[in-house]
Amino acid sequence: MNTLERVSGPPTLTWANVGVGFAFIVFNVLVSATLRLGEGSAFLTAAIRCVVQLSVMGLVLQRIIETDSPWAVAGIAVLLNLLGTFEAVANKSKIRHTFMFISVLMSMLCSTIPISIVGSRWAMSTQPFWKPDQYILIVGMLAGNAISGVVIAVSSVLQQLYTDRDKVETYLAFGASRFEACTPIARDALRLALMPTISQMRYVSSLCHRLLVTDDLTSIIGMISIPGTMTGAILGGSSVEQAAKLQMIIMFMISAATALSSIAATVVALCVVVDSDHRIRIDRIHDHEYVLWRARNWIVRKIATVVSALAMSIARAFQAHNRDTEEDDTVGETGSLLG
Repeated sequence: MNTLERVSGPPTLTWANVGVGFAFIVFNVLVSATLRLGEGSAFLTAAIRCVVQLSVMGLVLQRIIETDSPWAVAGIAVLLNLLGTFEAVANKSKIRHTFMFISVLMSMLCSTIPISIVGSRWAMSTQPFWKPDQYILIVGMLAGNAISGVVIAVSSVLQQLYTDRDKVETYLAFGASRFEACTPIARDALRLALMPTISQMRYVSSLCHRLLVTDDLTSIIGMISIPGTMTGAILGGSSVEQAAKLQMIIMFMISAATALSSIAATVVALCVVVDSDHRIRIDRIHDHEYVLWRARNWIVRKIATVVSALAMSIARAFQAHNRDTEEDDTVGETGSLLG
C-alpha cells in the first residue's frame, strides 16, 4: 500500500495509561538515585507539574470547544499571548528594559493573531477560522515559538547597547539618527532571533520532502524525529501526505510570527533605550530580578520573620511557664518541710 491507512480511530486513554507512562519517570528517578545524580526530586516535581498543567489545560480547552463561542476562543488566544509574554519577560529574559512587558505583549498580539487568522482561514481552509479545536492550538504554537525569537532579539539589542555604548554614541555624535546608529545592532539581533526557526525549517523541509516522495514512514530511519504537528496528525488518522502539508503550513506561519514579533519587539526596545533626543538611556536597562519575583521574595522574608518571631514568643512563654512551675514546686516542697 502506498498510503498509510487507519482502520480505526486512536485508542481511548485512561488514567491507568498515564500511570503506566509515569513508570518512565520512576525509571529516571531510580537511575538518578543509583548514579547519585541528585535529580530525582526534579524529575518528580516536573512530572507532577506536567500532569497538573495539562489536566487543567485539557479541562479548559474541552469546555471552550463544547461552547463553540468565538469570544471564548478570542479570550483564550489573548490569555496564551499574555502567558507567553510573562514567560518571556519574567523567566527567560536576564536583561530587560522599561515597559518591556507591554511592548512584548503588543508585539506578540500583533503577530500571532493576524497570522493565525490568515493562516487558518486561507492556508488551512478552515471555516470558520476560529474553530476552537484548531485555532487555539495554532495560536499556542505561534506564541510558544515567538517567545524564543523575542527573547533572543531583545536580549541581544540590550546587551549590545550596554557593551557597545561608545560605538553607538560615536555614530550619534557624527550626526546619525538613532535608527541609523542602531541598524547594525538590530540586524545582528534579528539574525540571531530567526536562526533557530530557519534551522528548524531546513530540517522539517527535508523530512517532508522525503515523506512526500516515498509516502512511507520507513524513509525517515536515521533521522532525528518526526515533527510534533505531523506526529499528532498521523496519530489522529491523517495520511502522511496531509500531515506533511500541514506541518509545512504550520512552519511557515511560525516563521512569519517569529519574524514579525521579533522585529516589533526590537524596534520598541531601541526606541525605549535610545530616546528621541538621540541619547542612550542606560538607566532604562535593568538586569535585576523581575518585580514579581522580588515581591515574592519580600513576602516570603516577611512571613519567615513573623513565623520566627512567633516561634520565639511561644518558646519564651513555655520557658516562663516552666520557671513558674518549678518555683511553685520549690515553694510547695519548702512549705512541706517547714510544716
